[in-house]
Amino acid sequence: MIHPGDIVSYLEMCAPFAVNLQRGMNFRLRQGESLILMSVRRGAPYEDRVEQGGTIIIYEGHDIPKRKDGPDPKVVDQPEFQPNGRATQNGLFMNAIRQYKAGTAQAEKVRVFEKLRDGIWVYNGLFELIDGWQETNARRQVFKFMLRLIAEPLSQAEPAVLDVENDRVIPSSVKLEVWKRDKGRCVTCHCSDNLHFDHIIPYSQGGSSKDARNIQILCAKHNLQKHDRIQ
Repeated sequence: MIHPGDIVSYLEMCAPFAVNLQRGMNFRLRQGESLILMSVRRGAPYEDRVEQGGTIIIYEGHDIPKRKDGPDPKVVDQPEFQPNGRATQNGLFMNAIRQYKAGTAQAEKVRVFEKLRDGIWVYNGLFELIDGWQETNARRQVFKFMLRLIAEPLSQAEPAVLDVENDRVIPSSVKLEVWKRDKGRCVTCHCSDNLHFDHIIPYSQGGSSKDARNIQILCAKHNLQKHDRIQ
């Protein structure tokens, strides 16, 4: 089972969903789960952002496909419908929001993965889709979607816990800084497999997620050995 803070390769990210993820917005994949891929790196193609310590994500909708001899997707309004009348991914997510706001459905649950670098992703956790709108961005209209972090069980035997007050959520800027500093390897054994962002002083004992000096990369073996002990 994947946990928030786990660092995965592209193939490891795709495996639980039994599909090759070719787009950032994925409404109800084969297992009925929705998923988005986000990035706040410099030069990212969409203007995603995180707010309120990482518990809120504002995710930008997606452009028309790029086609030979077609218009630049970055100057065309992001579409809600395809030419055949079917909803785009923007439209599917917006429809879920409308149903939620009308009280006819619960908020859509969405798993969020964030890109650290090419081929490397971090699982940010389970979010609920609570709002969406269109706004003007330069010369066109774009969609914006608001997602809020919700609790999920740490294992099948443990209850879902959302511990935002104890500074559990690691901001994107800190994750990027720590990844670069630790060179994408476990600080203990220097392996590059089964990695996880770890709090040196655990958040359960007051450790901060906002200070890169309190975050390190550990492999699964050494993360399990450390558990909640302060080293």
